[in-house]
Amino acid sequence: MFRSAGIDLAYETYGDGKPILLIHGFASSGVINWMNTGWVEALQKAGWGPITIDNRGHGGSRKLYDPQLYFAHDMADDAVRLLDLLGHQSLPVMGYSMGARISAYLALRHPERVTRAVWGGMGINLVTGLEDSEEIIAALTAESLDDVKGATGRQFRIFADHSKADRPALAACMISSREPMAEADVRRVSQPTLVAVGAADDMAGDPEALAKLLPRGEAFVIPKRNHMLATGDPKFKAVALEFLGRAA
Repeated sequence: MFRSAGIDLAYETYGDGKPILLIHGFASSGVINWMNTGWVEALQKAGWGPITIDNRGHGGSRKLYDPQLYFAHDMADDAVRLLDLLGHQSLPVMGYSMGARISAYLALRHPERVTRAVWGGMGINLVTGLEDSEEIIAALTAESLDDVKGATGRQFRIFADHSKADRPALAACMISSREPMAEADVRRVSQPTLVAVGAADDMAGDPEALAKLLPRGEAFVIPKRNHMLATGDPKFKAVALEFLGRAA
C-alpha cells in the first residue's frame, strides 16, 4: 500500500525481472486483470518483473464516491508516484480498457517515464469517449441485476457483482474516468505503442484509427474476442510479448 494525493492505493510486485507497469481496467483489479488471466506468469517467463496497481476505487485501494477524484489523468499521476516510490525512472506500461486510457495520459503527461506502451481494449474511443457510460452507471446503481435490461449494462453489472466490487464507487468512477483525449494530444504520444482490440469488441472503437494517429502506433485485432474475453487471449499475449521484447 502507498499513498498518492492523500489516497491509499494497493500495488504488487512480481519477481526481479525487467520492470513493467500494468494498469487494469474498469471494475477490475491487479489480480483479476493481470494475475487471473495469466499475464503475470507469461511476462515473468519472458523475463519481466510485473508491477500492478489497483486504481482508485478498485481492488484493495481506497473506495471514493466523488466523481471528481476519478479523472484518468489523476490516476496516471498515481502511477507516476508509484514509480517514484519503487525507484523506476522509465519502463514499459501496459493498460487494458480504462487502464489503457490511464496509460495514454501517463505517456502524454510524463513521456520520460514510459519507454513503450501496450493499450488493450482501447481503440479510437480514446478520442471519441464511451457512448454507454450512462447505461453502465444505471446498471451499477440498480437494485438488482433483474432491473438491468441493456446488454452492455448487464455485462458490467455481472462483472462487478462477480468481483464483489464497490458498485457506488464504480459508478462515481465511470462518470469522470472516461475523459476523452484530444486528437492533437494523441499525436503527441511518441512512444512505440501497440493498440490491441478484440474483433468483436463493440466498446473500444477501431484500433487502426487510433494507431494511425500515433506517430509510432501499431494495431492488432484480437480474433473472435469481445471486450471482456480479449483480456487474457493467447494471441494478444504473443503479439504483446513480441512487441515488448523489442525494447530489449
